[in-house]
Amino acid sequence: MSNEDTDVIIVGGGPVGLFLGCLLLQDGISCLILEHTDKPSEHTRSIGIHPPALERLAEVGIADELIRKGIPVTEGVAFAGSKYLGTLTFETCPPPYKFVLSLPQFETEGVLERRLFELDGSALLRGMAVTNVSEIFDRMIVTASKKKRLVRFRADYVVGCDGKDSSVRKSAGIAFPGGEYADKFLMGDFDNTSDLGLRAGIFLTGSGVVESFPLPGGVRRWVVKTEKLLDSAAPETLARMVRDRTNHDVPANTCTMISAFSVYHYLAARMAQGRILLAGDSAHVISPIGGQGMNLGWLEAWVAAAILAQAVRSSDPPERLFDIYSRDRRRAASIARRRAEFNMWMGRESRLHGMEWLQSLKYGAVKRALNSNAAPYFAKRFTMRGL
Repeated sequence: MSNEDTDVIIVGGGPVGLFLGCLLLQDGISCLILEHTDKPSEHTRSIGIHPPALERLAEVGIADELIRKGIPVTEGVAFAGSKYLGTLTFETCPPPYKFVLSLPQFETEGVLERRLFELDGSALLRGMAVTNVSEIFDRMIVTASKKKRLVRFRADYVVGCDGKDSSVRKSAGIAFPGGEYADKFLMGDFDNTSDLGLRAGIFLTGSGVVESFPLPGGVRRWVVKTEKLLDSAAPETLARMVRDRTNHDVPANTCTMISAFSVYHYLAARMAQGRILLAGDSAHVISPIGGQGMNLGWLEAWVAAAILAQAVRSSDPPERLFDIYSRDRRRAASIARRRAEFNMWMGRESRLHGMEWLQSLKYGAVKRALNSNAAPYFAKRFTMRGL
């Protein structure tokens, strides 16, 4: 068993952990990122980068590269089935990023990892499965297993960025109440043959919502609400659902990814304990409808980096700063969860006899909102301002 020493240990080398590492290293704080996978992911997964996150990502010098690789989505179009309701433009949002950037997660992680290596080529350690986190005499001890060999790391602070099943959160004994929603979805990536071009599309229908977003390389993602989890569905099934609900033809033979998923809600009872902070999915899981999860983690990492830098350089106990972080970021996560729940409610099917009035009410509300002076407010809300 070997020992390595650093200021901060970050457990989890996904987009949140990588960004936090870049922020700390750029500020002169030493850190190690322990990631359990042996190689980067190749999945598209989360694709939306919102303006507040781009502003923070610009601070480590990667926003311009991300924009060059991605698709800036400047507006979204809403439909009732195939009937046009209105357009939500992001041109009214504060500069400089008046768009939501669409980019596959593996591309985003690649840019973050390259920036991390520019700052410190040895900061990311892959194949490290963390088994225990403990505190001894104001020092954090993190034990990890790599190819059946135990490695022990020491640091002043530990940040859990290791997802829903976080070993850091479990080691700290932090409760993670929540559960599964009834909502199920099916999504896939196909050639972009629609007339939506580079716009996002939201289709409210009696059978459930359909969402669509452009991706680089002439690709478009389609997401449909389903009655049950269709975990063995073929691309033809998704294409048929899209056509039946929206009148858009999706070329099933061009599918490069198809995935069925359930949605969950979890929120850590606290996001700080002792010398441990939580960020990203280790602290909260919210519905991906609205694309807030990864971005919320980045906003937390940005706050956590400043707090950690102050804590490392000060001899004062960090409890007050950590308590403020926990309270404020839990509040932001609660707001994001409520927004996601509202989005899901708007997209749920209303096909039961006698419920047609509810679907008509939703259509009318969306049309009025997009064609009123309140539209800029909804644009700011959709792009995660205030979180």
